[in-house]
Amino acid sequence: MKIFVLLSRIPYPLEKGDKLRAFNQIKFLSKNHEIILCALNDDKKANKQNAFRFLQPYCRSVTFIDLSKINRAINIIKALLTDKPLQVGYFYSRKAHKKITNIIKEHFPDHLYCQLARTAEYIKNQNIPKTLDYQDVFSKGVERRIHTSPFYFKPFLKLEYKRLLKYENHIFDKFDNKTIISIPDRNLIPHPEKEKIAIILNGVDTVFYKPIKREKEYELVFTGNMGYPPNVNSVIYLTEKILPIVREKMPEIKIMFAGASPDPKVKAVNSENIKVTGWVDDIRECYAKAKIFIAPMQIGTGLQNKLLEAMAMKIPCISSPLANNALKAKDGKEIIIGNSPEEYAEKIIYFLEHKNEAETIAENGYNFVHKNYNWENATQKLEKLMFEK
Repeated sequence: MKIFVLLSRIPYPLEKGDKLRAFNQIKFLSKNHEIILCALNDDKKANKQNAFRFLQPYCRSVTFIDLSKINRAINIIKALLTDKPLQVGYFYSRKAHKKITNIIKEHFPDHLYCQLARTAEYIKNQNIPKTLDYQDVFSKGVERRIHTSPFYFKPFLKLEYKRLLKYENHIFDKFDNKTIISIPDRNLIPHPEKEKIAIILNGVDTVFYKPIKREKEYELVFTGNMGYPPNVNSVIYLTEKILPIVREKMPEIKIMFAGASPDPKVKAVNSENIKVTGWVDDIRECYAKAKIFIAPMQIGTGLQNKLLEAMAMKIPCISSPLANNALKAKDGKEIIIGNSPEEYAEKIIYFLEHKNEAETIAENGYNFVHKNYNWENATQKLEKLMFEK
């Protein structure tokens, strides 16, 4: 079968969750199907040649469609004048729409698969069986950001939240199949038949992410795209709320924040005992150099791939109830959950001082990930959804 895959970003390098999910789904779907890949591109600095080299082995056809800065600005203005979410307007282009339609006509795929609501506009009216991967609930993610954003940004977020609620509901009926990353996310979709949305988990590459021995240079590590608002919020929460309490007992504690595109607020925390790395070629080195992985996520939706990766590398993880809602690891056995700055601090200190207990959490987390999060199994479920009647 031929599958046309439409993405809002080029799925390489794998520094963002949507890219990681798309890349691995393409990789495993390509074993039994021809993949016609079309990816929008809003990044002028993107190394398209390198991305093509990594994607080409899994795809019959690879097309990247650049979205110019001027057109993006115009399309946001157009979206403001309608009832569409701003991010749908940002990623929409009539020129791109025409090109996508022509690619579909040229290859005549058996199934259309688009990732994220922001790409739905391009194929929602195509008379071909199609699947939408909500992946995350954008409306809820935006709503959670309202409370932590500057006052001058709140009106735009409130507007986007209302429009996304309406749009997520609208596109539901336009697709034959709908998928999402977790049950908690599915429950947030604003549609009366949301139970029909299939849960397609993420996985982790346990061949790549596996335990490696390195000298422990840091007590704590947090990874991810450091320009992503929920990650920026976590950095600030950790450094301003949790860290001062920990330093009362462990004044020399060292932390590493590793990941691409650090926001100015993240860069600002860089100091003698806090390292902000920016992009790193091999994120495994960052996991391996720390005693504990911490992800005190306070906003955002979806499954945190960073937790899967850290667990696969046998690093004990401390995180929030919000992040674990999708993960479903057992608190105190496979993961450590903090509910307040004081509780986070208490648990950081305890597990740094009790190495055996930390190693038990790490071992259990490692087994949990290997048992429950496998890209091939998850993608087989997606494949059945697409083609089994």
